[in-house]
Amino acid sequence: MIELASDLGGGKTTFVRGLAKGAGSADAVSSPSFTLSNEYTAPKLTIAHYDFYRLNEPGIMKQELEESINDPAVVTVVEWAGIVEDVLPQRRLTIHITATNQESRQFTCTAPTELGYLIEGLAA
Repeated sequence: MIELASDLGGGKTTFVRGLAKGAGSADAVSSPSFTLSNEYTAPKLTIAHYDFYRLNEPGIMKQELEESINDPAVVTVVEWAGIVEDVLPQRRLTIHITATNQESRQFTCTAPTELGYLIEGLAA
């Protein structure tokens, strides 16, 4: 499970686009701000992309998110995760994206020790 955090226009969807491409998906990746969730199919996994920005209450989306998180064949990516914090696993990769200027971003990745392999070898 990946939690993405940044300001509006910070690059969250661009990150997911790269993740999907790297996983081998040919699907067109778009922001789920209005659809709330999108799925992208890759040869070995599915990427479920959620965006809770517009919601004050997750409603039925909370149950869909729980199912996604618990499916080992799905990589779940959540934007604006505050309203579903109680559903998110403690063991997750969190990526904060900070715009350093118009063209570049700084990524700060945090993960518990047992998920450290996910960020091992990334340049500082």
